[in-house]
Amino acid sequence: MLTPSDLGVKAMAWYIARRGEPADSRPDIDTASLKRRFRHLEPVTVTDIAVPGPHGPVATRLYRDASQDARNAFVWVHGGAFFGGTLDMPESNWVGLELAARGIPTLAVDYRKALHGVKHPIPLDDVQAAWEHACSRADELFGTGQVHLGGASAGGALVAGAALRLRDVDRPLPASLVLAYPFLHPDLPANTAETQKLMAKMPARLRFRPPIVHALAKHYARAAGLRDPYAFAGVADDLRGLPPTYILVAAIDDLRSSGDLFAQQLRDAGVRVELFAERSATHGHLNHPEANSAQRSLKRIRAWIDGFS
Repeated sequence: MLTPSDLGVKAMAWYIARRGEPADSRPDIDTASLKRRFRHLEPVTVTDIAVPGPHGPVATRLYRDASQDARNAFVWVHGGAFFGGTLDMPESNWVGLELAARGIPTLAVDYRKALHGVKHPIPLDDVQAAWEHACSRADELFGTGQVHLGGASAGGALVAGAALRLRDVDRPLPASLVLAYPFLHPDLPANTAETQKLMAKMPARLRFRPPIVHALAKHYARAAGLRDPYAFAGVADDLRGLPPTYILVAAIDDLRSSGDLFAQQLRDAGVRVELFAERSATHGHLNHPEANSAQRSLKRIRAWIDGFS
């Protein structure tokens, strides 16, 4: 039986499937505008690349400053509740520009959304195809063979699931994982009293209450996939052997509890993990280049990746 949350998620997906991604009305988030706003981004070249995948080409975008010698590279996957998000959103485009400008060439990955009948594992297959393409051509794409893998929100779910599957099929693993405000559990764990107090002040449109989280998970993976660790790594029985992992959560975010719990699960499995809560941040803050919290978070992500040099 469908719940009100199920119906709401289906309605949103139906709208996007028929009308397309809602346009972002901000006039200053395209690449040219970002380069004007942040002059240090000017040397970064941006190249769209179609990567072969099992379900057809996977859209990716390479960011690189050829004047810098790269010691680390990054494959990055945006969020969007599994049925939204694009390579043009700042959470993808601005992040790629910023990291490349600081000497970390980045391949941003799009994936088939949970629309028009697409379900798990198709988006995961796209992410894995992009990852394996990046690994097999790392010197050519990035100028380095040490490649990290990261994702935000639903992209974090895809990245964590891909890492588990890569481990299980003995494929090359990332040098590390970066998970930003990730969606890793289909049933949202309880938040701390502090986070609950902060969230009580937030408008409903910015909330990810447990029924909505469950409905989004079910829309993506169907009911049968809710216990599949490749869909939601937080339900995995065994997380041993995953790469070192940096988890960045937003303090003002219902989904904070998923990142917090996953950090503890990784520690229990003997995986090196670093967890940081951005105190003034809300979910999706990397989609707002003007936000101090977003700029601080990117510095922390850069510092984590550079720490592997």
